[in-house]
Amino acid sequence: MKKLIPRNGADKYCQDLKPEDKAMYVRDSEVKGLVLRVKPTGTKSWIFCYTVPCHKNKWRERKKGLGGFRCGRNDIAGLTVAAARREAERLKNEVKHNGADPVEDKRKRAAECIREQAGKVLVKDLFERWASTDLINRKDQGAEARRMVLKDVLPFIGDLNIKDVRKGHIAEITDRLLQRGVNRMAKVVLSLTRQMFRFAVTRDLLESDPTALLSKKNIGGANVERDRVLDEDEIKELAKKLPTANMSETATLAVWIVLATCCRIGELLKARWDHVDLERKYWRIPAQNSKNNREHTVYLSSFAGCHFTKLKELTGVGEWCFPASRKSDCLCSKTVTKQITDRQRSEGLKNRSKQIGALKLSRGIWKPHDLRRTGATLMNALGVLPEVAERCLNHMEENKIKRIYQRYGYEAEMRQAWEKLGERLELLTKVAL
Repeated sequence: MKKLIPRNGADKYCQDLKPEDKAMYVRDSEVKGLVLRVKPTGTKSWIFCYTVPCHKNKWRERKKGLGGFRCGRNDIAGLTVAAARREAERLKNEVKHNGADPVEDKRKRAAECIREQAGKVLVKDLFERWASTDLINRKDQGAEARRMVLKDVLPFIGDLNIKDVRKGHIAEITDRLLQRGVNRMAKVVLSLTRQMFRFAVTRDLLESDPTALLSKKNIGGANVERDRVLDEDEIKELAKKLPTANMSETATLAVWIVLATCCRIGELLKARWDHVDLERKYWRIPAQNSKNNREHTVYLSSFAGCHFTKLKELTGVGEWCFPASRKSDCLCSKTVTKQITDRQRSEGLKNRSKQIGALKLSRGIWKPHDLRRTGATLMNALGVLPEVAERCLNHMEENKIKRIYQRYGYEAEMRQAWEKLGERLELLTKVAL
């Protein structure tokens, strides 16, 4: 027999109800739709149940919480049976005579409240909320994204209300970057700004994204996949030019190590001396230092080992293989990139290297990442299987089935590949000198 809250002595009846293993719902005998929910924890609360029409002459049941149960005047919070019955009767009349839907009305009021709050949100406030929710979970805790937004976005629209931002504001920001000649950065900034405003849309702070009609391909042209590879003549040319380019010794060594190991410049500059074993000829790249969060072990050929040894003589007393000037951190990858880029410019920049064109090669401009591509290409030319070269690059296997079931590590083949590459680089650089 189902339990019912009696007409008289209702407060004591509700107070004496004992919790069960599952939530218990006790209906009121006086007001239809009023229910007392008793949780297994013993918590008691009031619910008003009602129905509203939906499509095709069907009805949908709604449940609205009225608050906790209170027995007598001694309790501080909650509703007595009498108070709960009065509130249920009031809502029942609203639903029956005025067509009200208390649950939906509450949701609409909450949404309206959010929209009103959004009217007071500035772009800089939105950025901080987005950063603390999204950017903080990124590998660098959003440091690079924060730097770009603080430099190129917030100075122009940071004090605007987010509802007042138009696509013209965003276009003006990207146009400024295009005028500076940093086309790729313009696309990255657009992407970050779009992520921020889409975050606002999903949080009901905005109804539409002001960046929605802006396309990356219309900013600085379509993305071009880089395919720059240094041929063997250029490697000889590079060997002749590097000693006279007035670069730091560590940056010069970084060029040859990247080429000989096919690593990323950022991975190399984050290396610590306890990652490198010159006697056993290997360098371990921890997962946190690699782009794909996978640990990678690089076998050091005689050529790569020789350059690591020279580096050890320069920086071996400290923690980092490539220490920054303040010694407490590693060298920023942009430092080496700028040294290489500055020495390929046709015109010098203020307070930058005067070695104009010192590293420009016969087939044009090159970047540190092109050395990684060059090393892998040389491996293929020397007969290294593409799959082995991919392992040397620490690329993730794209085929999921192969990635799961084919677990052979190719360690011996990778060692041979790096050794072949080192021997070829040794020959090319000796001929050049």
